[in-house]
Amino acid sequence: MIDKLTLIKTTRMAEEITKKYPLLPPIKHALIHTHREMFVPLAMRHNAYRLDALPIGAQQYISSPLTVAKMTQYLNPHGCDSVLEVGCGSGYQAAVLSHLFRRVFTIERIESLLLEAKERFRTLKLGNIHTRTDDGQNGWEQYAPYDRILFSASARAIPQKLLDQLGEGGILIAPIDQGGKQVITRFTKVRGTITQEPLEVCDFVPILDGVVR
Repeated sequence: MIDKLTLIKTTRMAEEITKKYPLLPPIKHALIHTHREMFVPLAMRHNAYRLDALPIGAQQYISSPLTVAKMTQYLNPHGCDSVLEVGCGSGYQAAVLSHLFRRVFTIERIESLLLEAKERFRTLKLGNIHTRTDDGQNGWEQYAPYDRILFSASARAIPQKLLDQLGEGGILIAPIDQGGKQVITRFTKVRGTITQEPLEVCDFVPILDGVVR
């Protein structure tokens, strides 16, 4: 639950997003009921509800709420049970997903960021989010297959092991590096075959190898 004042702020933010990108009711509801200020560094909280990306430390950013809304809607979460997020960061995207999926699995390679995100999840009583410190390019095989997979960082290509962890009929959304730009791309698995569809140009931090402890 979030307090009434915060609800007013998140509702205004969701309305502003809707003017730029029409949101489906469940996506809008998830944004309204996610306490964005909790995921923004204290010094930046006066900017929490602007449609801008904000620095969170460790050369990482919390995505613009407009970008989070788009990535979430591109997943088409209706009727899905599980989602794997590669790149937890502040935890905001995972928190939004927690209102739409029964189980959210999120991986972060920078341990300090994940510890902070886990504390936010505990404070907000988001008990359906499961976290792991690892190179997200490995996925999380223990709980595969996933109905949906979301990359919150740009990649040159999707590792085969992650495509293997995507369930039949599943959708994977990722920013892909293409010819000097990044393009949000939708990968769909049908009868074991992957098809891909470019959606829009974007700007994400790149996915990196290894773990930082």
